[in-house]
Amino acid sequence: QVQLVESGGGLVQAGGSLRLSCAASGRSASGYNMGWFRQAPGKEREFVAVISWSGRTTLYADSVQGRFTISRDNAKNTVFLQMSSLKVDDTADYYCAADLRSTSIFLKSLDMAYWGKGTLVTVSS
Repeated sequence: QVQLVESGGGLVQAGGSLRLSCAASGRSASGYNMGWFRQAPGKEREFVAVISWSGRTTLYADSVQGRFTISRDNAKNTVFLQMSSLKVDDTADYYCAADLRSTSIFLKSLDMAYWGKGTLVTVSS
């Protein structure tokens, strides 16, 4: 079992920045590709970004490309999502996910092995 706990959400003005963290724990927390998804009120959950276990591969949704950066610190079993130039449309619950399958799976499936409970990001105008 892998447990994922997100933190760092909050209220920020449009144009501002925020950094989310996702701490992984559990006996077999290593080796997983890690990703971020989000779900806005009344909308379906959608992919945001993914990073491979090695950190060499990162993929982003078109809507956040150039504004968000995903990174990880394997020594601390933590994944980060640095969000900049935030827009009102970025308002959502942000969820961390982990899976052993290819990073490309994160772009086309919500069937991840493990999910966190989410952290709320609210961007005000």
